[in-house]
Amino acid sequence: MNQQAMLRKMRQLQKEMLETQKQIEETLFTATCFPVTGEMYGSRKDFKVIVDKSFVIEDEDDRETLEDAIASVVNKLLADIDKMTEEKMSKYQALTGLF
Repeated sequence: MNQQAMLRKMRQLQKEMLETQKQIEETLFTATCFPVTGEMYGSRKDFKVIVDKSFVIEDEDDRETLEDAIASVVNKLLADIDKMTEEKMSKYQALTGLF
């Protein structure tokens, strides 16, 4: 393969990599741990938490349950984003050192 063809191929792969990254950033991830549902885009910039209306804080244990559920949802969302990113971007790993 000559240099011109290799450069074209690298530019094409770079373009694909950027498109894939954009797709991940625009994907809405959802996770639930009763009584909390969380939503976050792959960009990690927007986060929404929804607490089930039936959940009532009556004592300190309920507050702790809510706090634990929020932490669990956030961790799940971040793990899901990381997993998708790893799966979709791994084929471009060799390119990251070139650009």
